[in-house]
Amino acid sequence: MMDGNRRLCTFYLDQLFFGINAEEVQEIIRQQAATPVPLAAPAIRGLVNLRGNIVTAIDLRRRLGMPEGPCPTGQMSLVLRTDAGLVSVGVDRLGDVLTVHEGDFERPPEVVCGPARGQIRGAYKLPDRLVLALDTKQLVQIDA
Repeated sequence: MMDGNRRLCTFYLDQLFFGINAEEVQEIIRQQAATPVPLAAPAIRGLVNLRGNIVTAIDLRRRLGMPEGPCPTGQMSLVLRTDAGLVSVGVDRLGDVLTVHEGDFERPPEVVCGPARGQIRGAYKLPDRLVLALDTKQLVQIDA
């Protein structure tokens, strides 16, 4: 947005609060069963059929180096528009669409390491918590 604000679609994985640029979210759906892809990277959950479109489903927990979560049945997925096409990422629980100010953004500290380091752009400071902003371009760049 031109006024220094950004809209984030927010969600939870465990107790962590994440946000993705709302302009990159095409829709929110109930998580679907994925068809496994032989020899795919561990972060690839498989492929799903979304009204005739084949969409890559990414296991966001694996991608971020987090432990396995609850059974995906009943979870929701964000369908993201990326340069690599549509991608689905499962989340534990949806949040809201929040408007954050760019002045409240800070890059991740150097202590953030591991797989999550390249995926997290930084954090927005809210009055009561932090929103970890994910970089969708990095999120979909998965090496086998």
